Amino acid sequence: MTQIHYQNIGVIGAGAWGTALAQTLAAAGRDVTLWGYEADCVNAINHQHENIIYLKGVTLSKQIKAVTELEGLLGCDALLVVTPAQHMRQSLAPIAAKLPAGLPVMLCSKGIEISTGKFMSEVLSDIAPQVETAVLSGPSFAIDVAKGLPAAVTIACENQKAGHALCRMIAAPQFRPYLTGDVLGAEIGGAVKNVLAIACGLVLGLGLGRSAHAAIIARGFAEMGRLGRALGAEPETLSGLCGLGDLVLTCSSETSRNMSCGLALGQGQSLSQIMAGRDAVTEGVATAPVLKTLAESRGVDMPICSAMADILSGKVEMTAALTALLARELKQESA
Repeated sequence: MTQIHYQNIGVIGAGAWGTALAQTLAAAGRDVTLWGYEADCVNAINHQHENIIYLKGVTLSKQIKAVTELEGLLGCDALLVVTPAQHMRQSLAPIAAKLPAGLPVMLCSKGIEISTGKFMSEVLSDIAPQVETAVLSGPSFAIDVAKGLPAAVTIACENQKAGHALCRMIAAPQFRPYLTGDVLGAEIGGAVKNVLAIACGLVLGLGLGRSAHAAIIARGFAEMGRLGRALGAEPETLSGLCGLGDLVLTCSSETSRNMSCGLALGQGQSLSQIMAGRDAVTEGVATAPVLKTLAESRGVDMPICSAMADILSGKVEMTAALTALLARELKQESA
């Protein structure tokens, strides 16, 4: 049987993660076209082989060509979409109708669209129903991946033949993808872990200790599992790299924008102050309220995520929310 081969790859989004994935694709021997919004960033990638805005200090492969026009990605064998979740629809819309049927489009952003309550795969289905949807998720900081440090991720694609081809496309000596057919499960893990990471940072910022931090991770993972079951995700997916693996990483390092946001909140900074000092998006802040709404609509008990939504919106003071969590009725751990 002839294998599918993807050689010319387009990456939409020249932030830190998009640039790191472009670097990985180049290391895997692919020809990469990277779309970026900022002309200064694009010029630096092309002429200095460095992303001077989002990934300073990393020398990029000369196989990466950056462009400012989305049309420059038409004709690629596969696309990776690495724009922030809340901007994915508008970022892809200009070329969505021009994408050929069956083109693999791999979604690499983690979140739920606020305006619709939809996961990224559902948004893609709205604007480009003709393409083949895949999701890349897992424990992988951009700087580690860009430097070629070891990392493993999940690639989710219902079309297993295309999924295997995508794994071969991006597999590099230090970057190992694992395949699943559970697209929704991969998306649930990526979205929920960002909200839980803010909670973990908050706990540490308030000085509540590592025991409380570990409890948030464990009970947060239980919440992720309950939502997954309610929406039809496979338990094995959430127990893997894109669920538990990503949760542990994101909740355990200040390199995580979400955890560092929670840490700063716990140390007394306001959310507006934190956001004003950042170039990159903190996805969990946008995901928390829509995740709470989704859980409530499905009757899923997610007290930690709901508390974070209330804290971030200013509805509840931090210590009051934590006191309420600790005062909840005692129950079986498996519940």
